[in-house]
Amino acid sequence: MDCQQAATNGGHHNDGDAAEWKQVAELRAVTEAQDPACKEEDDYMLRRFLRARDHHIGKASAMLLKYLKWKPSAKPHGCISESEVARELSQGKLCLQGHDRQGRPMIYGFGARHHPSNRDLDEFKRFVVHVLDATVARLPPGQEKFAAVADLKGWGYSNCDIRAYLAALEIMQNYYPERLGRVFLIHVPYVFMAAWKIVYPFIDDNTKKKFVFVSDKDLDRTLREAIDDAQLPEMYGGKLKLASPSPAK
Repeated sequence: MDCQQAATNGGHHNDGDAAEWKQVAELRAVTEAQDPACKEEDDYMLRRFLRARDHHIGKASAMLLKYLKWKPSAKPHGCISESEVARELSQGKLCLQGHDRQGRPMIYGFGARHHPSNRDLDEFKRFVVHVLDATVARLPPGQEKFAAVADLKGWGYSNCDIRAYLAALEIMQNYYPERLGRVFLIHVPYVFMAAWKIVYPFIDDNTKKKFVFVSDKDLDRTLREAIDDAQLPEMYGGKLKLASPSPAK
């Protein structure tokens, strides 16, 4: 069992509707017939893949089979260890701490701390998986999604990394479907919009609406409506001390 699954509720279907769970059972039967590794995944995992493909069983099965093929090669030991992403962690570009008012674990990303000249794409991909698994492990019971704040203060062309952005997007959309709840993009400089226009067409339609650009004048109100004062980092006017700009062990 890997990190993503370990934190997932399993067993009893006490939420959702019966018709959807029937479709999940159908998806399982279709997928297990082609790849027995599907037996290792719980029904909540399958439901996320089903929802990501708008309950189309054929499309959801194809997506799930692709995930089952990816998983052992991407995570041969079940998880990505910190030692495998040491350089990425040392740059302090992400902080995994706090929850929003819906109980979703938060990721805070600092775009100006990422430099394409100082990254290995394979390590970056491992880093994305490491962060997503660490975030899933923080999910409270009954919650399947996380939320994020992408702080682009100081972001410039030297930080622009389309290949990395697309790689992260591909991993999240294809292998962690229905995990992202919302991303607030804040302190967005005008030059970032050129990069955004390149990345935007690669974002699933269901995911596009989860990216919310927040203007500076609306920032305080928006963050406080979404995140309790005790859970809001001090840099945004709250009381949460960000302990470390890296995922917890």
